[in-house]
Order: sequence, then C-alpha cells, then structure tokens
Amino acid sequence: MQWVKVLGVVVGAAALLAVGIILGHYAISKGADSTASSISASQDLDLEILETVMGQLDASRIRENLRELSREPHLSSTPRDEALVQLLLQRWQDEESGLDLAKTFEYEVLLSLPSEEQPNSVTVVGPTGDILFSCRQSEENLTGEQAGPDVVPPYAAYAPPGTPQGLLVYANQGSEDDFEELQTQGISLEGTIALTRYGGVGRGDKAVNAAKHGVAGVLVYTDPGDINDGQSLPNQTFPYSWGLPPSGVERGSYFQYFGDPLTPYLPANPSSFRLDPANATGFPPIPTQPIGFEDAKVLLCNLQGNSAPATWQGALGCEYRLGPGFRSDGDFPADSQVNVSVYNRLELRNASNVVGIIRGAVEPDRYVFYGNHRDSWVHGAVDPSSGTAVLLEVTRALGTLLKKGTWRPRRSVIFGSWGAEEFGLIGSTEFTEELFSKLQERTVAYINVDISVFANVSFRGQGTPPVQSVIFTAAKQISAPGHSSLSIYDNWIRYYNRSSPVYGVIPSMGTLAAGSDYAPFIHFLGISSMDLAYTYDRSKTSARIYPTYHTAFDTFGYVENFVDPGFSSHQAVARMVGNVLLRLSDSLFLPLNITDYSETLHSFLQAAQEDFGDLLQQNGISLEPLVTAVDKFQGAAADLDEQISELQKGTPDPLQVRMINDQLMLLERSFLNPQAFPEERYYSHVLWAPLTSSITTFPGLAIAYSTAMNTDAGSAAWAEVQRQLSIVVAAVEAAAATLRPVADL
Repeated sequence: MQWVKVLGVVVGAAALLAVGIILGHYAISKGADSTASSISASQDLDLEILETVMGQLDASRIRENLRELSREPHLSSTPRDEALVQLLLQRWQDEESGLDLAKTFEYEVLLSLPSEEQPNSVTVVGPTGDILFSCRQSEENLTGEQAGPDVVPPYAAYAPPGTPQGLLVYANQGSEDDFEELQTQGISLEGTIALTRYGGVGRGDKAVNAAKHGVAGVLVYTDPGDINDGQSLPNQTFPYSWGLPPSGVERGSYFQYFGDPLTPYLPANPSSFRLDPANATGFPPIPTQPIGFEDAKVLLCNLQGNSAPATWQGALGCEYRLGPGFRSDGDFPADSQVNVSVYNRLELRNASNVVGIIRGAVEPDRYVFYGNHRDSWVHGAVDPSSGTAVLLEVTRALGTLLKKGTWRPRRSVIFGSWGAEEFGLIGSTEFTEELFSKLQERTVAYINVDISVFANVSFRGQGTPPVQSVIFTAAKQISAPGHSSLSIYDNWIRYYNRSSPVYGVIPSMGTLAAGSDYAPFIHFLGISSMDLAYTYDRSKTSARIYPTYHTAFDTFGYVENFVDPGFSSHQAVARMVGNVLLRLSDSLFLPLNITDYSETLHSFLQAAQEDFGDLLQQNGISLEPLVTAVDKFQGAAADLDEQISELQKGTPDPLQVRMINDQLMLLERSFLNPQAFPEERYYSHVLWAPLTSSITTFPGLAIAYSTAMNTDAGSAAWAEVQRQLSIVVAAVEAAAATLRPVADL
C-alpha cells in the first residue's frame, strides 16, 4: 500500500495509527457486492430506500407465511419444528431475495415433555377409591385441528412426576399472600391440592409458594373472568368469537429461570459441563397440572368452607369457596379427594436457531439484531408465528433489494429465528452465552417481535429509554390500519399515553421484563432492546392476553377471523420493524436518544425520595450520592446530545462519528452489575431487573428496602439497602462517564 507509506512520510507515525483504526473499523467485509465499493464512510439513511421497503411489505404475503407456518403443530425439537428450520434456510438462501449468509446454531438442551404412554390426569376419588370425575386430558376438537399425534396434551413443563392426592383448596392466584390468607382463615394446607388461576404471579411461582405451605400438588386454570370478560358458554367462545372455549388449557413452562436448565452461563454444546438434573434448580417442587375452566368449575363450585374474598371471585357462575374438601350436598361425597397424576419426563433434545446475516458496507462489525422465536406449543398462529410471518416478509423485502445490488446497510443486520423459547427462552439465551463477548462488544440494538399482533386496535411498544425516540419517529411516518388520516403514533396515543415532563403527552412505552427473547439481550448483555406489536384496547376488555394463548385453538383461522382480518395490523408491524431497523442500520449517527434516560432516572429517584427517604434517613442512609450521580448523568447526556447536533450540521470525521456511536451503543452496558442480584440468574441490569415492589424505582433498592423496613436499625437488611444504593450510584456514575468525552476519564 504505497499511499500509506507516502502518508507516513508526510504526517508521521501518529497518522499511521489513525488510518489503521479507520481501516479496521470501516473495511468492507469479504463477500459484499460491488455496490459496497462506491459507499463512503459518510453513508447515511436513504429515505428513498426506506419508502421502497415500506411499499414492498405486503399483507397478503404475510398471510400466506402465517398459513404455512401454523399449518401443523411445531413444538420445539419435533420434526415439524425442524422442517421450519429448513424453510427459513431456504428463504434466506434464495437467489433473488435471500441474505448474504444463513446458518444454524444447534444446542443440546433439557426439555420437559408429557409421557405418551401415561397421560397426565386429574380425578376426583371417592372414599372407597373409585373415580367419581375425570378432567379432560385433551381439548375439545372444535375445528378438526385440536386432535392428532402432534398436538401435545396440556401439561406444565418441568413439573416433576408424582401422584399426590388430598383435599382440594382454592388458592386464588397462588401468590404468597394468597396462601397466607388461607392459613389466616384457619385452613391447614398440609397435604392438600391447591386449585389456582392464572395471573398475579408467574406459573412456576404458584407451585413454589404452594410447596412452602405444605401443599402436595397444584392445579392451574384460566378463569373466564380474567380472559373472556366473563363469557363462558360454548356459543360465546371460539369458534364463534375470539374467547377461550371451556375446554381450553394454557400450556407453559414452569421453569423459573431462562436458558437451558443444565448449563447456566454456558452454551449447551455437547462438550459443555452439565448439572445433574437432580441438582438443577428452578423446577417446580411439586406436581402441577393445568386444566380447562369447564373442569375447574366442577371442582370449584363443589367446594365447602368459607366464602372466598370478593377479589378472589370469578366468572364460573357460582360462589367461590375456599375448602378444604367438597360440600356434603354437592356432586361428590364430602370426604372425596382430588388426585393429580403427573408423568412428565426430562429429555435432552436438539434445539436449533436459524441466523441470517446481511453484512454492513461501512461498519460490518456493528450489529443490528432482529429476532423472533419459531417454536410453539401447538399450531401457534399468534404465538409466535404471527411474528415469524412478519420476519419472513421483512427479510424478503430487504433481501430483494440486496440481491438487486441497490442497497446494502451501513451496519450489519442479523436476523434470528430462536428455538425452544417456550421452554424458557432457551435458544436465544444459549446464543448469547456462546457469543457473549462478540455480541456485547458489537451489538447496537436488539429488535424483538414475538407475537406481532395480539389484536388490531393499537400499536404497543416496549423498550429501554434510548429506543423510544426511534420508535416514535417510525410510528409518526406510517399510517394506522383502518385510519388513513391517522399515523400509528396518533392512533397509539389515543389508547395508551402518559404525561412526560419533557415532551408533554406521548404514547406510553412499556418496560422489558423477561417474557420473550429480548431478556438475555437486555438483562445479560446490556443491549438496548425493544419489543414491537399490535394489541387491543385494554379499557374494553379484562383479558390479560389474547384468549387462546398457548392452547390448541391458536390457529390460522383464529387469526384470520378474529385477531386481524385482512392482516393490515401484521403489515403495520412489518412496516414499523422495517422502518426502525433501517434507521438503526443505516443512520450515520445512531438514533438512540440517551437524554431519555435522564427522565427515567429522575422518575426513579423521585419515587425513592418520596417513598423511602424518611425511613432511610432515620437509618443513617442518605440519597444525596444518588442525587449527585443522576445530575452528573443528565449533564453528560445533554452535552453529548449537543455535540451530536453540532456535528450533524457539517461533515464530521468518520472516526469521530464512530467514537460517539460507540458511546451511544455502550451506554446500556454501564448499568450492568453481575453482583447486584446474585440470587437471580442472568439479571445484572440495575434498572430493569424484576421488581417485586409496587414502587416504580430502582429494583434492587426497592426490594432491599421492603425487606429492611420492619427490621431494627443496624440490621443486615439495612446493610443490604446501603449496598444496593451504592450499586445504583456506581452504575449511574459509570453511565455518566461513558457519555463524557472519550479522552476524559
């Protein structure tokens, strides 16, 4: 490279170093098409390309994608799941609309499956041992799609085998408070079977809480008051409406962590160390089985005992009582018991991720991720195939432009079809474990679209503060389905809004917990993440989720007839994803608004001051260091934002752009502290870890405070409050330091 030698003579060794850095950052990767050679380091978002992609995303293609994806059940690791792996590879390797590269990442993971030889059962057993009543072992075959060898019967994944039998009690949602309420009312729980309803706490928590109080087995059902707005008759529910039919049963994983249960923090490769399943943690401690509300009605409406509290009542058409046992004037003898027979088994199975890549032209070592899981409990038309149908259409549109040679992103775009999500986010977690360092060093943002359409009323966005701005920008440019005069943003703000001290009334963004594959990206890697979907008007329904969730009634016909006729909301989500993705992959400066974190930090701080301040002060703990840290962050964020605005007015140096973008990208990592929640696997983000307190503030501080508030001064609990406060202060100060000029420690 003779010109480098000349340059070295002219400007010396320092310039040589700078050129080397630039070449390393901006080198075109091998295999990029010829158009890349004409792209400069100043490449920015092309609005014409953006409009072209928006126009190419086709609702009818999404519909046909969904029809094919949900044609057969595709539980993780089954032949149909593997067939869909091949479908994705075929689409992403297509000569006319494929990507640069498509490959699989395979893992050997522990799954929990029901026994084919011994189906799980729930029965009422009379005093002489005769079976008086049996709950359904499969859902009613209403459309010809609920039967067959590939339809997995309802079960609680990872619940241990066992055949407990005892008097029945009703324990509402199975929370710790619910079981304590039963004990307060003088009910002995030892050896009982607890009937609980979905909601309130996680699936696995119901069994954990029950076992603490001596309960021998747990039943879980979905109350029509929680999912169907009280409607429970067969002619009021699917296939006559979107309501859950009486025989519908929500399947699900009861594992309390995410990732492969036997290889925490290690990829589940054949050579990896594995825990003995007998020593693995996070499994339900007692046998557990879900049932439909038609069977729950038979059990619950025959209970004796005190009337359940008003907030525990439901919509089964009877007064809910607590038990224990059945009343003497009901359908069963008073001393009849309930038997729960669970024969689940643990198996090592192959789980496949399919990963597709479009290499960046300017910054191939910076990644924009877009992912969705592929596996389902049964047909999974809504969950997750509505998301996969959108993913395939977005990749088709982008792949077509790529193959024509008219577009290549500035940064690399990576698409992930994750496996075994339903068992506990396994595929995505194993992927992040295997490529931890590379992903943490190079990933700009993660876009998740699991269920793309819950319903067709309004957009729903969830994410960390830096992604709010790019989501809002996209939403303002796309028409809302069925409202040609309204943007998605304008329609969204009609249904879900909040008052911001900075912006006024804006759409309400949700936060990210651990409900989908964004969890390892935000909690484990510290990558700015988002989850995008269309949803329903929560003021018009009490449904906690779409009614056929995780049942055999979640079919293509259900989507086409009730969820999104015409598939216009699917198309709207595809356009939102495509718009956000292109802005992240192609913009010269990353569209991550770091100043929006200032509002969040101030909100968390204010809540801590108002709710914790007095008692903290009484125990010699001051919030002033946190006040100072938040002020430092706000100042650093404002200064960097001003610097970006000034640079955008001119033609900035590529290396300067790169340095600023790295600051924006790495901000989220600053909030990680793996010692913050040692009892919580993978959770290290000090702002977004699970929050059990009702106060929306720093989760570690809130949890520690709630434990300490009734203890004496100087206790270990108050020492933990001080530790958690120090962790938060250090994280916020580290974030501020990340935003300050890179040469300024």
